[in-house]
Amino acid sequence: MKKLMLAGAMLCTSMSALANDVAVTPNANDPIVTKFAALGVTVKQINPSPVAGLKELITNKGVLYASPDGQFLMQGTLIDLDNRNNLTEQALNSVRAEGITEYEESMIVYKAPNEKHSITVFTDISCGYCRKLHRELNDLLDAGITVKYLAFPRGGLQGSGYADLMNVWCAKDQQEALTEAKAGESTTAVAGCSAPIAEHYQLGQSFGISGTPAIILDDGTMIPGYQPAAALKAALDANKHLNNVFISI
Repeated sequence: MKKLMLAGAMLCTSMSALANDVAVTPNANDPIVTKFAALGVTVKQINPSPVAGLKELITNKGVLYASPDGQFLMQGTLIDLDNRNNLTEQALNSVRAEGITEYEESMIVYKAPNEKHSITVFTDISCGYCRKLHRELNDLLDAGITVKYLAFPRGGLQGSGYADLMNVWCAKDQQEALTEAKAGESTTAVAGCSAPIAEHYQLGQSFGISGTPAIILDDGTMIPGYQPAAALKAALDANKHLNNVFISI
């Protein structure tokens, strides 16, 4: 039942498309841009929204909604009840799919010998469910699922969590260092370490991620939280089948 529910949720998210006009790159003098900048929010795109009087904003903090003059802000999930569509998630899907491609070179990758799917996982070392997911790594690889990791220190960019992730990403053998760290072993500091952990964290925030693990599919669909390997494979197969149906249409 859990497998069906997970697959069904992904299908509902993927099946519909929001009929918006072309996205607009905002002008620096736009009132939305200036007012949100004062709040520490960078507006990357301003799109029409299906709700009269609101604009859909793609920002470094996820998807937000605002009045055209920037006076009113709405944060939350926009649902189309008639069609049972999560419009906020739909907007984020394309942002995620495009965003993860920019960080391919800084991912820690465990490649499946017979790859059928790939997932990108935002992870933290001390996260219990992240460790549980990693313990099923061989099951995922055997199922043809390549696992690509990006870092998401849940405590922010200070403290031991951030430092541990830096050590792992700077290790000579990143795969071994990550596996050992997720098994509870101490990480080893690397002199002159420079790794894009802060960039990974900021990317995750722009995707609407607040906890780990967060699993991103190639089409940008996000599965929040841990899923057993078997359930994850079933959901990936269902999502791939749906995409193939759309391509044939």
